[in-house]
Amino acid sequence: MPEENASPATTPRVRFAPSPTGFLHVGSARTFIFNWLYARHNHGTIIFRLDDTDVERNTEASVQSIFEGLRWLGLNWDEEYKQSERLDLHRRAAWAIFDKGLAYRDFAPAHAAEGEASSAQGAWLFNPGMRELGREESDRRAAAGEPFALRYRVPRGDGRVVQFDDGVYGAMSKAADEIEDFALLRSDGNPTYHLSSCVDDGDLRITQIIRGQDHLTNTFKHILIFEGLGAAPPQFAHLPLLVAPDGAKLSKRKHGAVVSVTTYRDAGFVPEAFINFLCLLGWSPKNDLEFMPVAQLVQLFTLEGVNRSNAVVNFSEETPFDPKAVHLNGEHLRALEVDDLSARLQPFLERAGMQAAPEKLREVTPLIRERIKLMGEAPAAADFFFVQELAPYDAAELIPPKGADAAMTLRVLKTAQEVLAGVAEWNHGSLEHAMRDAAAGLGLKAGPMFQPIRVAVCGRKNAPPLFETMTVLGRDVCLERIGRAEAKLGALGSQSA
Repeated sequence: MPEENASPATTPRVRFAPSPTGFLHVGSARTFIFNWLYARHNHGTIIFRLDDTDVERNTEASVQSIFEGLRWLGLNWDEEYKQSERLDLHRRAAWAIFDKGLAYRDFAPAHAAEGEASSAQGAWLFNPGMRELGREESDRRAAAGEPFALRYRVPRGDGRVVQFDDGVYGAMSKAADEIEDFALLRSDGNPTYHLSSCVDDGDLRITQIIRGQDHLTNTFKHILIFEGLGAAPPQFAHLPLLVAPDGAKLSKRKHGAVVSVTTYRDAGFVPEAFINFLCLLGWSPKNDLEFMPVAQLVQLFTLEGVNRSNAVVNFSEETPFDPKAVHLNGEHLRALEVDDLSARLQPFLERAGMQAAPEKLREVTPLIRERIKLMGEAPAAADFFFVQELAPYDAAELIPPKGADAAMTLRVLKTAQEVLAGVAEWNHGSLEHAMRDAAAGLGLKAGPMFQPIRVAVCGRKNAPPLFETMTVLGRDVCLERIGRAEAKLGALGSQSA
C-alpha cells in the first residue's frame, strides 16, 4: 500500500544526491536504499543526481567509487542527472529571487566586516550595511566589478517562524530571526549547495526528500528558498544517523575503510545481506523480522517504521564488521541457489590463487556454505579441494584423542588404503559402508576410524562431511593423501623411538 501521507494524485519522485568527495559511505548507501524502497513500495520514481558542484573537493575517484558501490547493490534508478551540467539553471533561479527583492548583494567579506548582527548565542546572522544597501548603489558597485556574494534576505523582526512537518521527527520549527542570511551565489558566481539542491529538486519535481538527519537544520533554509522560487516544497523525512559504538557519527576521516561500502563487498558480503543489514539500522518492520530478501523489504517499507534514535554499528579493530551483519550474510548465503552461490564464490577463490573449475566448485559449494558467513572465508574453507598438495600439518593431528594410539592410527590408514582402493563405486553410500565395515573389523568406533582419514585427506580436523568430501576429491587424490599421511605418521613414530 502507498504511504498515507503521499498525495494520491502525485506519483512519488525521490532522489539520491551524493557529493563525490570520498568513497561511498555506508550511511549514504542506506539513504539510497531507503529512497529506493520508498519509490518501489509506492510505485514511484527514484532519481540519481550527482551533486558535484564542490569543485575543490570533488574527485573522479570518488565519482567512480559511488557508482561502483551502487552498482554492487544492484538497485537500479530511473533517471540520472549531473548537477554541474545545470549551473545556468541555478544562477537564473538565484537572480530571479534577487529580482523579487528576496536576496541582496553582499560586498563584505563573510563574517569579517564591522557591524555584523548576531543572535543571542553569538552566531553570525547578517551584515546590516549590506542588507540595507540600496539597489542603485548595489548595481553600481557590481557594475564596477566589485566582487560580492548573493545572500537570501531572511525575514526578520516580524516574528516569522519557519516550520515543516518531518516524516520521521514530526513538527519542526525555527524562528526566522535565528537563521543567517545564507549565500545563494558565492563571490566567484558559483551557486551554493543550498541553492543548487533546491532548484534541482523543484525542477525535477521531487515530491519527497529522504535524507540524513544531519541535513535537518538545512531544511529551514530550503523552505525559504522554495518560497523564493515560488514553488511548494517537497515533503521532508530525515533519517537517524549511523554512529560508532562510542556514539560518534560514522566518519570516513575517523573510522576509515570500515565505513566504505566496497569494504563490505571485498570481504565477501552479498548485496542482499548488506541491504538487509542497513535497513535494520534505523528502521523496523514492527514484526521482529530480521532476515528479509529485497522483495520483502519493498513490500514492508514505510517511513512510519523509521526510528528517531541514532543507530549503532558495532565494530572494533578486532572485528571490523557488525556481528549482526555477518550473521545475516551467512543466512543470505545459505538461501542462495547452489549455482548462484558457486558463481559468486568463484572470484574469491581465484583471487586467492586457486584454479577452481566451475564444475568442481559447483560440487564443493554445498559442502562449505554452512561453514562460511562471508564469501571471503571460502578459500580457507575449501582450499584442500583445489590444491595439489596440502599445507603442512602436525602428524599428531592424525591420532584421535580417544580410542587409538599412533600404532592403531597407522593401521587405520593402511586399512583405509586397501579398502578404498577396492571400492567399486566412488560415492557417499559406498564409501561410508566400506569405512564402517573396516572400523568394525578393527574393533573401532566410527570416530577413531574417521578422524585419521579426515585429517589425511583434508589436512585438518574441522572439515565438511567426510564422505561427501571424499566423493568430490576423487579416489586418486584420497589414496595419494592417505599414503602421505602414513609416511608422516611413520616418521613421527621413528622420532619418538
